[in-house]
Amino acid sequence: MKIKTKLRLGLGVLFLMILALSLIAARYVYVLKEDTENILQDNYKTLDYSRSMFLAIDQIRTDPKAWARFEQNLKNQQVNVTEPGEEEVTGKMEAHYRALKKDTLHAELPVLIRNDLAELTRINMEAIRTKSDKALATAQAAFIWIALAGTVCFLIALTLLINLPGNIGNPIRELTESIRAIAAKKYAERLHFSGEDEFGELASSFNTMAEKLEEYDNSNLSRILVEKKRIEALINNMHEPVIGLDEHKRVLFANEEAVKISGIAVSDLLGKSATELAEQNDLIRALIQEKPGANGSNGQTTTPSLKIYADNKESYFEKEIVDITIVPTGERVRKFIGQVILLKNITPFKELDFAKTNFIATVSHELKTPIASIKMSLQLLESQQTGALNEEQKQLMSSIKEDSDRLLKITGELLNMSQVETGNIQLNIQQSSPYAILKYAIDAVKTPVEQKHIELVVGTDDQLADVKADMEKTAWVLINFLTNAVRYSQQESKIHIQLTGTEYGVKFLVRDEGKGIDSRYRSKIFDRYFQVPGSSKTGTGLGLAISKEFIEAQGGSIGVTSEIGMGSTFYFELARA
Repeated sequence: MKIKTKLRLGLGVLFLMILALSLIAARYVYVLKEDTENILQDNYKTLDYSRSMFLAIDQIRTDPKAWARFEQNLKNQQVNVTEPGEEEVTGKMEAHYRALKKDTLHAELPVLIRNDLAELTRINMEAIRTKSDKALATAQAAFIWIALAGTVCFLIALTLLINLPGNIGNPIRELTESIRAIAAKKYAERLHFSGEDEFGELASSFNTMAEKLEEYDNSNLSRILVEKKRIEALINNMHEPVIGLDEHKRVLFANEEAVKISGIAVSDLLGKSATELAEQNDLIRALIQEKPGANGSNGQTTTPSLKIYADNKESYFEKEIVDITIVPTGERVRKFIGQVILLKNITPFKELDFAKTNFIATVSHELKTPIASIKMSLQLLESQQTGALNEEQKQLMSSIKEDSDRLLKITGELLNMSQVETGNIQLNIQQSSPYAILKYAIDAVKTPVEQKHIELVVGTDDQLADVKADMEKTAWVLINFLTNAVRYSQQESKIHIQLTGTEYGVKFLVRDEGKGIDSRYRSKIFDRYFQVPGSSKTGTGLGLAISKEFIEAQGGSIGVTSEIGMGSTFYFELARA
């Protein structure tokens, strides 16, 4: 029997027993609920009516209202007759009451009514006792059945607990030991599992693998040559371009896809120096060019995507260079023997990225209109001409205004990011005063600065030259720096702003007294959507990425210096006009 079938059978039986246990428990709980409800609905009400009538009959000669109370409880009792004999006693009590009502001075009638009430109470007490005994019997039966079903479930679970780990763990342990033997080149190792379950199939496949490894280990040169041709065929049948180079940059192999996109014949490619080919072929030059410091821990180099005309359209490829090293026999130092250049076609992903960018730009643009309508409506509501607002309405208005401002900021950042991703940054570069840029930014953050009682310490060099900049976008960057500084600063702290002249132009610095940025995250701080772990998540993670694109698009530079506990300094530098 298959292990999967055994597991399904055992767990299925256990599941059915648990289901049966649940159904039994639910049934008996329902029965007990019905018995309890019967006592409460039938007998308890009658006892309550009887008690009320007892009190009324005692006060009937002194309290005129006692007649009405007695009659009301008598009527309630007449519609709550549920036990055998209860109807006759209720009828007799009604007759005695009618007689007493006609002859209020009769001495024996109140006694007869009390006797009727006592009999009615006795009948219901007997009924309660009977129903209680029935409920007790139901509870005892429930205990027996639940205990029986629980015992069966426990035995099945115990059986699975004892047998299942051994049935699965022992073959896995044997398989692990055999794999270690194969890794030690003991290809004569075999597994001996009896049965036709999955482990039997695994043993058969493992033994087949071991036989083939033993055969490969004992193969001769002709077999090696066959395998070499097999590898070459596999490389040629790959759908991605692959080029192999030796340690002297000579082309060892190139599959058909690589030959197709390079535009060079196979005879002119194989055995030739890639450095010499790069002098006449732009693609080969781009392929063998390595970015300094880009090597990973596995000897791999990944570079930005390449745009190549392939498959009758512009296609995008991601280049990966893998260094091939070996340890020669008798030596300990690894030796570089060549490289493999892999090109992965990422055109579908680029197309999806373009579609995503267009979608974000469209949605962000469409969102601006309703947000602008909301802000216009808020301005109308704040006007005194529309009427005064109470405090709660003012709080709601303030909350809506903050949320709409936040939405407007996010949509603005998304629109800016879509411009960045599509390369459509529209700049109005002109001669701009750094003092004007600074004043515009300080005025924009005046409200949050005052709310947190933060002091802005501004220091500027005298007679700074104008810079070549888009004033609006540069001010946006400086506002973003100041907003972040306010967000991560404590109440009543200081933010330092400096404008200094440099050989290149003017440098803008914003330094806060916050907790600083860990060195692990400083290199990623300008990446899109990145936020320092543990920081406030109110933003989109795009502000600094957009700032970097805006400044670099103007020919400037941007950066950050920070230490934990010492605050952070964000800066950018622009060329003088």
